[in-house]
Amino acid sequence: MQISQRLKELREAKKFSQGSIEKRTGLLRCYVSRVENGHTVPTIDTLEKLARALEVPLYKIFCDGEEPLPKMKRLAVSEKLSHWGEGPKEWKELVLLSRDLARMDDRKRGLLLRMAQKLTLRARKD
Repeated sequence: MQISQRLKELREAKKFSQGSIEKRTGLLRCYVSRVENGHTVPTIDTLEKLARALEVPLYKIFCDGEEPLPKMKRLAVSEKLSHWGEGPKEWKELVLLSRDLARMDDRKRGLLLRMAQKLTLRARKD
């Protein structure tokens, strides 16, 4: 599933117009349209704004299941990673990851997230 398509589905399910999203986020309606049609790649910050405007948690943009992703401990983010997702390479990786996560069942998704958490904790110790 493409994120642009998912954003449009969520907006239409809430019966919001692109104009109402513009008012809720401060983003121009034409920008919202370009995002929904896949012509513009939004940053993670922009996706957070859109999620708030759509009154859904951010994970709902990346998966269409009803269950949230398993809870993980909040980890400190290094300065280097704080801008992750702003470049086209990272965006492509995020889109591929979200597609693959949506295809996984809950058990496999939970296993992957626990493994990533352990690797992150191990890397922080080094």
